Amino acid sequence: MGKMSLVSAKYIVHAHIQIDGVVDKPDVIGAIFGQTEGLLGNDLELRELQRSGRIGRIEVNTETKTGRTAGMIVLPSSLDKAETAIVAASLETIQRIGPCTSKVNVEKIEDVRISKRKFVVERAKELLKELTSNVLPDSQEITDEVASNVRIMELVEYGIERLPSGPNIEENNEIILVEGRADVLNLLKNGIKNVVGMNGTNIPQSLVELTRKKDVILFVDGDRGGDLIIKAALDILDIDHITKAPDGKEVEELTKKEIHKSLRAKIAVEQAKLEFNGKERPGQQQEHVPQQRESMQQRDFRRPQRPMVVDPAIKRPQMQSAKSDMSLKQRQIFKKMLDDLIGTRGAYVLDANLEVLGKVPTMELPLTLKSLKNAYAVVFDGIITRDLSLIAEKTGIKYLVAMDSRVREPESKIACIVNSDLTN
Repeated sequence: MGKMSLVSAKYIVHAHIQIDGVVDKPDVIGAIFGQTEGLLGNDLELRELQRSGRIGRIEVNTETKTGRTAGMIVLPSSLDKAETAIVAASLETIQRIGPCTSKVNVEKIEDVRISKRKFVVERAKELLKELTSNVLPDSQEITDEVASNVRIMELVEYGIERLPSGPNIEENNEIILVEGRADVLNLLKNGIKNVVGMNGTNIPQSLVELTRKKDVILFVDGDRGGDLIIKAALDILDIDHITKAPDGKEVEELTKKEIHKSLRAKIAVEQAKLEFNGKERPGQQQEHVPQQRESMQQRDFRRPQRPMVVDPAIKRPQMQSAKSDMSLKQRQIFKKMLDDLIGTRGAYVLDANLEVLGKVPTMELPLTLKSLKNAYAVVFDGIITRDLSLIAEKTGIKYLVAMDSRVREPESKIACIVNSDLTN
């Protein structure tokens, strides 16, 4: 006798049966064959259809509760649609099973090919995605990739500090001084090879000697951090020209056109000093600082909301305590991580054991902190802002460590540590 599985069937009939009494599964199957016998003629006789393999094994699942039996009848069919519907309708003529009355209701006829078709479509999507991701790139993509890798391979190290630089530092009379390794790579990628990175605000001695012998263009990011690096470099290095990336952009993300446009817009160092309100001689600087402090105090006194704030007097000792509570080990770890991040625009998120939970780009730091619950400290290459400190407070972070901070101590409940706090 031919048997057909549910997988090989074209259609599957699902029927619900309700019996007013207690019966067994063989009773139900016997009633199906017995009460439909001769009803549809020889061509649609269930026994003959099952013997020829056009009707599969009939499954009956029943359950008895409180003297009544209910369940499902599953009948696989490889007949056409019309014949399958006729066979399904014949099941509803069954009115008795053994001594008990019964009622059969066909709930649906399932087209197995539809589910197979859905599987085929989904699997085809996966295969196409794999094929697309692994497809060979076109000739232009290959050329660009090879050229980019060759230029990155041209990255060398300069001086005992092993500063990232291009290969033409010694040969060129003019060099371009940038903040970090990522900036050097971007300029190399765009064909500029006379470039060297400072690796942060701590000016290496080898750069001091190099700038005495070369014409130097200082090329910094278009943010406040770039301004701080300009001020630090002008105090120590022999800079000839200064230029900045467009406002809000970093040198590492500039296109070739933006790089050349920024370099053409360079200004002489004397003009830059005027734009930064001049660089005073040591004697003049001592006189100028108290005036700045007095001006800041006057502005704070004129603010109408300042008399309403009573917390700063309480918060300031707390903040000083938080900084002073740093152990020597914490200082060393924070300092080492901050030095490693210089020029990378990256951030380390640490747990209470000062183990790294993860490293993320500085731009993604606010969103990352909102999703973390066990962060203890954050060390990043950037500037601490008021918004970032508020997010850190809500997250329960104790330390924010960065190159600089725009948050004054009374304005935050957490310790905002800058590079100078770690070197003192």
